[in-house]
Amino acid sequence: MRPGDSPRGIRRSGIQDLAMGVRFAVTGGREAWVRTLLTAVGVGLGVALLLLTAALPNALTQRHDRERARNDMTYTSLAEHRAEDTMLIATVDTTYRDQEVRGRLLQPEGPRPPLPPGVGRLPGRGTMVASPALRRLLAAPEGRLLSERLPYRITGTIGRDGLVGPDDLAYYAGTTGLAVGAAAERTVRVERIHAFGSVDRGGTTDPVLVLLVLIVFVALLMPVGVFIAAAVRFGGDRRDRRLAALRLLGADAAATRRVAAGEALAGALCGLAVGAVLFAAGRVLAGRVSLYRVSVFPGDLTPAPVLTALVAVAVPAASVAVTLLALRGVVIEPLGVVRTTRPPHRRLWWRLLLPPGGIALLSPMVGQGRNRGNFNQGLVVGGTVLLLMGVTALLPWIVEAAVGRLGTGAPSWQLAVRRLQLNSGTAARTVNGIAVAVAGAIALHMLFAGVEGSYTRDTGNDLSRAQMEVYLPAGDSPADAARRLTAGDAVSRATPLSVGALGERTREPERYLELTVGTCDALREVARFSACRDGDVFVVQDRSYDEDTVRAAKPGRVMYVDPGYADSAGLAIAWRLPPGLKKARTRADPSGYERGGVLVTPAALPAAAARAVTGRVYVSLNRSVPDAPEIVRNTAAAVDPLADAHEYVTHTRSARYSSIRTGVFVGSCCVLLLIGASLLVSQLEQLRERRKLLSTLVAFGTRRSTLSLSVLWQTALPVGLGLALACVVGLTLGAVLLRIVGANVTVDWADVATMTGVSAAVVLLVTALSLPALVRTMRPDGLRTE
Repeated sequence: MRPGDSPRGIRRSGIQDLAMGVRFAVTGGREAWVRTLLTAVGVGLGVALLLLTAALPNALTQRHDRERARNDMTYTSLAEHRAEDTMLIATVDTTYRDQEVRGRLLQPEGPRPPLPPGVGRLPGRGTMVASPALRRLLAAPEGRLLSERLPYRITGTIGRDGLVGPDDLAYYAGTTGLAVGAAAERTVRVERIHAFGSVDRGGTTDPVLVLLVLIVFVALLMPVGVFIAAAVRFGGDRRDRRLAALRLLGADAAATRRVAAGEALAGALCGLAVGAVLFAAGRVLAGRVSLYRVSVFPGDLTPAPVLTALVAVAVPAASVAVTLLALRGVVIEPLGVVRTTRPPHRRLWWRLLLPPGGIALLSPMVGQGRNRGNFNQGLVVGGTVLLLMGVTALLPWIVEAAVGRLGTGAPSWQLAVRRLQLNSGTAARTVNGIAVAVAGAIALHMLFAGVEGSYTRDTGNDLSRAQMEVYLPAGDSPADAARRLTAGDAVSRATPLSVGALGERTREPERYLELTVGTCDALREVARFSACRDGDVFVVQDRSYDEDTVRAAKPGRVMYVDPGYADSAGLAIAWRLPPGLKKARTRADPSGYERGGVLVTPAALPAAAARAVTGRVYVSLNRSVPDAPEIVRNTAAAVDPLADAHEYVTHTRSARYSSIRTGVFVGSCCVLLLIGASLLVSQLEQLRERRKLLSTLVAFGTRRSTLSLSVLWQTALPVGLGLALACVVGLTLGAVLLRIVGANVTVDWADVATMTGVSAAVVLLVTALSLPALVRTMRPDGLRTE
């Protein structure tokens, strides 16, 4: 109150009571400002993350739209005949140190060729336009090897419309000599187009992926709501003492609650402002950083107006509701607050109803996770929310029941236990966010681990025989490419082969045979046979479901190399199978593919057939040479710009599944930062509340180390109980979700221990960061009062 306010002035309308609470929050002196600032920071962190979440759909949509706008070689963009508005385009994507580089070679065929998005003028022969990130990489020392691979002079920069993100590595280079037709069909890398862009036809939605997205949003946003609810209750003890003073001056209980609501509203509104500033700063930072190789333009992070309005209304409304709900358990009388004594025991019965209620909602979905027609998103979200809410409801009761049974011990232990016994609610509120985050993380990890097999494919690549493969267009000599690859130290062995097709007729053959050309040593990589010399021809007899080879591969029969089809003219080079065909048994090549058909040594095939086959070179790397894969890619590009060198991997993963998993990692990083920041703010607020008590204890001779340990115990006890509860709820939720998608329930205890350990480490780090503030709080000037 201000001097001069009369008791009669206290009994005013509800709006005036709210206004008084707002005035207390902003004009109550240094203590009020500190309290409001702490609340604003705590709420602001949550608001910033909510705004970021609200902006993600628009950011992802913008990325998708730009990717679709620059798409080429689609059915709608292909042109059959040369015209004034057509252009030949070749795909020359590459990889540089695990970074994908998007490349296209352009050759206009008329005066009005299509322009790629973000490009104002087509590059000429030997020049290129590059993305800003690629230009920076090529100019830096770490991009030296890539600059050797891209021997083009940069004459322009790709604009934002042609990039999915600021870290996108992409270029368009001008060239000549591209051709379509039979040659292009054998490389599958050159097409004639008349436009860029594709129509988004949508597609079927995988219900399992929908389930993953729903659980991700619930698991990541629930801790945010818990933190915001805890932040608006900062300074609750001091606020209640002020309200008791108002009761002494004549205000009734309803008026004091409205005043408290006004204070909470002021802190929430300041939190909205702080959150908006943090979000704006985060937008600027988003354009300069990349998380898990995902970057966005700051302009893309624009929340939808409806979602922004929802956050702006929901946060203040929730802060007022939480404050009023908290005051239901507090009796504020003119002579004091009942909460200053031992609080009554919390009721357990209604808290126990939440987890079973969540399981009851999820139960009808068991086994329906892969059924599009019966998948109910509302039941899944509702059941997950109820289970995670069970953590926030049960933890305060568990902390109170546990600390109530703790006995004597060291002075630091006694101080911590006694503090928790008097008021365990504050500690439980602080830990609730961590517990919810850990429970959601455990459930998410179990779900991802359970369904990963459905979205991960074993490539069959044998990395013990080769680690890379180089594809060569028709006309390039794989033997020459192998010699150039092994000329340096990066490659220990290179095995060249050529592959093509044999038909019994020049066009539309009824029987189609595979053709593989190579030396005897090279052919042993794909088949098993006894003696071999140049000029031999082998027929693979034992490949599964390959009846055409047995029927068509007969000595003396005329076959046609590269026969024609309805959409391909083909070269149709005649070749008579020689007498004395030898038998061979198939063997999986280093890529895992089992070849059939006819195996030919070079001397047995007509020279003209070299134009009808494409090359393959299996490469064994010398891992002792730094950047050996990049050297191989550079050599392949020097052999032919259309050559494609790629590394073998043991597994591949669905793109949609990988994008969701990446989103989980990015969101987890943001939530983890929020956890640490919010815990630190909460710890500082609690130290500020207890400043006088701590200074008094030090003045009476209590050791500072004892007080520091007591602060650690006060944090460690609730955290330990919260993590134990989170493990139980998280494992339960994960098991139910796995049953929903029909997967076996398995638990990786090492990962569970890792997640709980990381959360505990965050708490320890926050406690360590709060020690300087604790030392300042224990100074004698903390006894000063006004």
